[in-house]
Amino acid sequence: MFNPVLLAVCIMLILSMMRVNVVIALTLSALVGGLTAGLSVQDTISAFEGGLGGGATIALSYAMLGAFAVAISKSGITDLLSQAIIKRLNTQSTTPTHTTSVMIKYVVFTIVLLMTISSQNIIPVHIAFIPILIPPLLGVFNKLRVDRRLTACILTFGLVTPYMVLPVGFGGIFLNEILLKNLHDNGLDIVASQVPTAMLLPALGMVIGLLTAVFISYRKPRVYEEKQQATNEFKKLNTAHIIVAFIAIIATLTVQIITGSMIIGSLAGFTIFTLGGVIAWKETHDVFTKGVHMMAMIGFIMITAAGFAAVMKATGSVDTLVQGLSSSIGDNKPLAALLMLVIGLLVTMGIGSSFSTIPIIATIYVPLSVAFGFSPMAIVALVGTAAALGDAGSPASDSTLGPTSGLNSDGQHDHIRDTVIPTFFHYNIPLIAFGWIAAMTL
Repeated sequence: MFNPVLLAVCIMLILSMMRVNVVIALTLSALVGGLTAGLSVQDTISAFEGGLGGGATIALSYAMLGAFAVAISKSGITDLLSQAIIKRLNTQSTTPTHTTSVMIKYVVFTIVLLMTISSQNIIPVHIAFIPILIPPLLGVFNKLRVDRRLTACILTFGLVTPYMVLPVGFGGIFLNEILLKNLHDNGLDIVASQVPTAMLLPALGMVIGLLTAVFISYRKPRVYEEKQQATNEFKKLNTAHIIVAFIAIIATLTVQIITGSMIIGSLAGFTIFTLGGVIAWKETHDVFTKGVHMMAMIGFIMITAAGFAAVMKATGSVDTLVQGLSSSIGDNKPLAALLMLVIGLLVTMGIGSSFSTIPIIATIYVPLSVAFGFSPMAIVALVGTAAALGDAGSPASDSTLGPTSGLNSDGQHDHIRDTVIPTFFHYNIPLIAFGWIAAMTL
């Protein structure tokens, strides 16, 4: 008989690939898994609803972070950074020589990369900065004949790699509130400081992929049609609001580090924005609503994934699956590690969220990895890498949708051909390789 856990995961993956809403796919597959395992409808529903609370903290963290991101965008600090970059590049790139053009190009790449990395931790606005920063830069990219597939790879790298190793902002949610929590829930004895360390080697795979894209795959110039007229008009900024924004960012980071809570950190920053006049008291409700709207889907997926994992545990079929896989693979640890990584890639590709993948795969992977004799650090690397796999390269991932939203503002950048396929090959292949090395050596 087909294992109920494996059946549920397959159904969830197929429905997600068919573009069925991920929340619906997770709920339906959880019900099928529970009923197939012999649970009654009521027991399945009770287990599912009982697990929903496990994702509540993460969902609220996303909601608060979304509100903080909206407040940051209202302050004008992202506009300030964008304007400074554009003015600088416009003055330097009017009639660039080849050498100057190359220098300017790498300066642009560095700035875009640093901005993207900071959007995940220092100024945690996620992908909200891309529609502000990238479209005005397209004229500069066109002058420099930059291949936009490379820009997509740079943006995706900056959106994915920081949360794999930096336990601040979105990295704090991924590493501590999701990965560490689910490892603990499944019986793995590991401390918070070990999690980023275990993810360093897989993150090196991301670095290799980025360097390959920059210096090999897309180093040749690519010509685009100039569809946007350059403009010297910029949004007028409020200096006081910019100062408040810097104070709020520093306060958010400080409070988060002290308390270890993204919720409290975001709340502190949001309060400073309100007291500083960036957000009027009467606007706080609207700003929070916009923030929730921006992050709502991720939050709901996280909550539903926790319910799915609870049903899988309630079926009692996880141990059966582990025993079956162990007996079929034998003592072949290298093959076991590779299969777990590839399955993680497929699950994340279907769901579109590495954050939501962990509750699903940790339920199976932790006992399976223990059965094969992997060390705790190796298990962290396996589960973390298996979840991160597919975030780059999934058509439904924020890490690919965000870059496309900015690069295609003039209609010359295809989501699948120019973002999804390039990021898939440049990041998932090295991630599998370095994740496998980490699993075998840690």
